[in-house]
Amino acid sequence: MLSKYERIVHFQDTDAAGVVFFANVLSICHEAYEDALQTAGFNLKLYFSNAGDYAVPITHAQVDFLKPMFCGDRLLVNLQPQQLDNYSFQINYKITDGNAKLLSIAQTQHICISKSDRTKLDIPFEIRAWIMEASPVL
Repeated sequence: MLSKYERIVHFQDTDAAGVVFFANVLSICHEAYEDALQTAGFNLKLYFSNAGDYAVPITHAQVDFLKPMFCGDRLLVNLQPQQLDNYSFQINYKITDGNAKLLSIAQTQHICISKSDRTKLDIPFEIRAWIMEASPVL
């Protein structure tokens, strides 16, 4: 099940040229990630706090800017998580406009670590289940 997130570009997202500031594209992707987790039943307060035994930091991020995005544009962010190995996963993002025109593609890679000693941990069951549910059936 591909996750979809809709958002309007706000003035605060743009730079002096009137287009979305490059770093804000990753912020928009992270909003879509949070929305997908919440939709899947994750408690975001616990997931992103120090309450649990593990953390899931981002270890790599990249964005390709294909078309400019402007204040007032309606965006649709499609995201697809994918397991990389026992410890890490990536999320692929496609950002389109209201006419399904591809505006940007992005990717974030995440690793699961122990909060106590910062060593790699196997992806916890609930995250693995979310990835499996969101992965396409081959």
